[in-house]
Amino acid sequence: MLDLSEITFSMKSLHLIVILFSMGLFSMGIQARAQTIRAGNYAIKGYINSEGRIQNSSYQTVGYIKSDGRIQDAAYNTIGYVKDGKVEDSHYSTVGYINKDGKVTGSNYSTLGYIKDDGTVQASNYSTLGTASGIKKEWVAVVFFFFEMN
Repeated sequence: MLDLSEITFSMKSLHLIVILFSMGLFSMGIQARAQTIRAGNYAIKGYINSEGRIQNSSYQTVGYIKSDGRIQDAAYNTIGYVKDGKVEDSHYSTVGYINKDGKVTGSNYSTLGYIKDDGTVQASNYSTLGTASGIKKEWVAVVFFFFEMN
């Protein structure tokens, strides 16, 4: 004869496993959640997630910023580097800098723009180019000043 208490225990265990598994998937989704990059008119320009994947407004992957600072196009070709406030092209030639205060300059130290702590991105004349809150300033600079999101 079948003992129903064993079935109940098994169903409770299965339910708990499903809940724990779902919570694990949910938390993984939060870690890789994409932040929205907006143009000055608040139109969505694209997205970048915590792992550095850059997508355009149509959710097509257009590039990556890897944890080691490599900047890659959608085909994983290295097109540049960003590390410690310095942006370089694929041949290690400096193309710009990002200061700790958010000032972005070209290789000749001319001001390209500013990235404020709240994620507002401004041109050198302080007009708003867009917003990218919750994203590393180096990554924001790459997207707005050194990398086309096509």
